[in-house]
Amino acid sequence: MLDANLQAQLKAYLERLQRPVELVATLDDSATAHELRELLKQIASLSDKVTVVEAGDMPVRKPSFLITNPGVDTGVRFAGVPLGHEFTSLVLALLQVGGHPSKEAADLLEQVRNLPGEHHFETYYSLSCHNCPDVVQALNLMSVLNPGITHTAIDGGVFQQEVKDRQVMGVPTVFLNGEHFGQGRMELAEIIGKLDSGAAGRDAEKLAAKEAFDVLIVGGGPAGAAAAIYAARKGIRTGVASERFGGQVLDTVDIENYISIQKTEGPQFAAALERHVRDYEVDIMNLQAAKALKPAAEEGGLIEVELENGATLRSRTVILATGARWRSMGVPGEEQYRTKGVTYCPHCDGPLFKGKRVAVIGGGNSGIEAAIDLAGVVAHVTVLEFAPELKADAVLQRKLRSMPNVDIILNAQTTEVTGDGSRVNGLSYKDRTSDEVKHVALEGIFVQIGLLPNTDWLKGTVELSKFGEIVVDARNHTNVSGVFAAGDCTTVPYKQIVIAAGEGSKAALSAFDHLIRTTAPA
Repeated sequence: MLDANLQAQLKAYLERLQRPVELVATLDDSATAHELRELLKQIASLSDKVTVVEAGDMPVRKPSFLITNPGVDTGVRFAGVPLGHEFTSLVLALLQVGGHPSKEAADLLEQVRNLPGEHHFETYYSLSCHNCPDVVQALNLMSVLNPGITHTAIDGGVFQQEVKDRQVMGVPTVFLNGEHFGQGRMELAEIIGKLDSGAAGRDAEKLAAKEAFDVLIVGGGPAGAAAAIYAARKGIRTGVASERFGGQVLDTVDIENYISIQKTEGPQFAAALERHVRDYEVDIMNLQAAKALKPAAEEGGLIEVELENGATLRSRTVILATGARWRSMGVPGEEQYRTKGVTYCPHCDGPLFKGKRVAVIGGGNSGIEAAIDLAGVVAHVTVLEFAPELKADAVLQRKLRSMPNVDIILNAQTTEVTGDGSRVNGLSYKDRTSDEVKHVALEGIFVQIGLLPNTDWLKGTVELSKFGEIVVDARNHTNVSGVFAAGDCTTVPYKQIVIAAGEGSKAALSAFDHLIRTTAPA
């Protein structure tokens, strides 16, 4: 089950347990249950503080297991075998139930402890989903901290009938007390904010009371993180306001082209970025979306950034590093069936479409890579490309064409997503060579047609290109004094992590140069 290296690592972690942990398993005769029994036995063999108890008659999902202390129900349960991306969630749950303290901010932990009422969460995940662990880990921690909270993490690949009955068509999907609560990546603070109605107002008051920054970076991806480090190293007051620290990297699976790092995964890379930034005196304001930019009234004056929660941050210089997002098709039915068959992450949601017919929209590298991955899971893949030929690398095209359950349709303009009101049942497209409109019966649509810069909130303030990118010069200046920009939201070509990091560093150096020429840093 666990190889020798993984067992050695887990054994070292389990030495941190401060109190006994009991794994209460509810099993059946399935192959998954046998696999789970073997895993739990291995875990127990690595620490004298861990024991396994089988309670097969409990009225819960089978196979599943509760992680608790003897005689105390912590409410932390896994349904299925939490390996793959969820193995980290399992290890953290063992440690936290065993008394090892969380590294989350003390004020967030206190908020969780003080949440009133009964909150019973269920999260559907897939083992290949790189966004799921953050949600699972946050809800597990909440269960450990608050006796009124329970959480069951459910492998959708094991409990497929539940997935069908509850119309789960994207992961992670969270239910609270039986009702849909949320879908997609969520951090602990975001979940608390949805439960604690007064949290946003209190947060806005704290932000508005902050002193002016020398450099305020809007965005926490590779460009924003690099800018923060370079600015902080100059000894100037630096802040980062980010909708989600890590940005697009959080949605990236494998990273193999960042120099000096042979291979990593997006969430791991994002976590490393944040750790590096926190090594310096940087004020990180996460889960904060920008709403408006107000230039300084005079040279050397303060620039204002208004946030969605109503707070306004002030700074002598601003670096815009807001990145980009998945481009939508913009056709009827797309929004209606988003998360109900229309999805943008084949790695996360692919296992939910096992044995079904799906389409991939887009013939670039990301689209063809998605089609190749999906072909090994689903019954059939139809690739639709607007152009008369695929744009992906030749090696990927050869691989795709060798797969027997894939069709490729060129010159295809998607015109509509169709469904039965609750889920996707197909799409319509126009054959651009004949103008004939055709329909393909499908159960899932994976959209892979590139990115759009996150700059809508800047229209009318800074100069944007016809593609919505922020126009910058060689030193990352925008057309607004004291405002700089870096990364995928700018006109700089080639949207790559390494380029974004370099541009962020450059923008910070340019902002510092601007400061010393116009005003003394605070």
